[in-house]
Formats: sequence, C-alpha cells, structure tokens
Amino acid sequence: MAQNFNKDANYTLEDESVLLRPLLPADLEYLLPFAINEPDTWYYSAKNPAGEDGMREYIAEAQVNRAAGKEYPFIVYDKTTGRYAGSTRFYDIQDDNRSVQLGYTWYGKDFRGTGLNKHCKFLLLQFVFETMGFERLEFRADASNERSIAAMKSIGCTVEGILRNHMFLYHGERRSSIILSILKDEWFGSVKEMLSKKLR
Repeated sequence: MAQNFNKDANYTLEDESVLLRPLLPADLEYLLPFAINEPDTWYYSAKNPAGEDGMREYIAEAQVNRAAGKEYPFIVYDKTTGRYAGSTRFYDIQDDNRSVQLGYTWYGKDFRGTGLNKHCKFLLLQFVFETMGFERLEFRADASNERSIAAMKSIGCTVEGILRNHMFLYHGERRSSIILSILKDEWFGSVKEMLSKKLR
C-alpha cells in the first residue's frame, strides 16, 4: 500500500553491512572529520560543507528542509568498520506524483569503492518502491562526474538526458546535470535481482 513521506517518522534502514538512520544535529561530531580533512569530497556539489561552520550549516539546512517536508536526510554507518561513512538524502519529495529524488550522497575516501554504496542504494531503492510504493526515483549529477555516473549506472539507472549549463557549483563554475532514473516496474522487473546478485 502506497504511503506518503512522514517528516516526523524515524525511517531506519539496515542490512548486515550498513545502517542508515535520520541525520540529527548531534551528528556533527561524526561528519566533522570529513569536512575538515577531505574538503575535495564536494567538488561537484552546489553545497560545500567543508570546515566546521560549513558542516554545521549543511546539517542545519537539512533539518529545516526535513521539517518542511522537502527532504529526508540520513547519516550512513558502516557496520564493517564500525565507523560513520557519510550521508545521503531523499529530496524533491512529490507524494502526489509518487516521485522523489535521491542525492546529496557522499562518503569519506576510505568508504569509496568498498561496496558500501551498493548496500545503501539497495536499501533506499527497496524502501522507495516497496515500503512507500513510489513510481519513480530520480538521480542527478554533474555531467562531468564520471565516478558518480558510473556508480549510478552500475545499480541499474537509465540515463534520461542532460540539463545543459544547469546550475552553479559552490566555487562559482556552472555545471550541466545528467538525469538518471529507476522506475518501480524496473525495480521489480530486473534491477532488484541484479543488485541483489552484486551484494552476494
């Protein structure tokens, strides 16, 4: 049965490798090391949470947008290492259209290429299509961010097109944004099984 996003709900997703729980203001202590030591993490982003003030503002803005029903942010915990790894969120939540975007996804260097992202994406896709009953999950990225695009294609995303000269990045340059998506029928038809095999 289809559901609408509830900004007050405690959506917690987990498997044997990863835990995603709602991002809280107190999580600053877990994400601050990335903001201080790995500022290049957000090179392709419109928002730059580098530095203590940057990360504090990043988390605060995520809380405001969650309270407004626009976004639902998570912190990512890697059970394999026993460490917090990064963050991700649903945004542009359109309950009426049964459509949502997934983004603002980043992980510290130690967690990239480890399989963590695929575990996260499986849980988030399963939640959107099976728990919430949504019809469409959209992804966007800088069209020149080859690593991010390859990661999205590897979980079964279909490229829909490019928004040319679409938006400013935090350092003032403009980016073109590539749009990818997965539909509910595709999740049940092939994507879920394909991604499950990659996790085994």
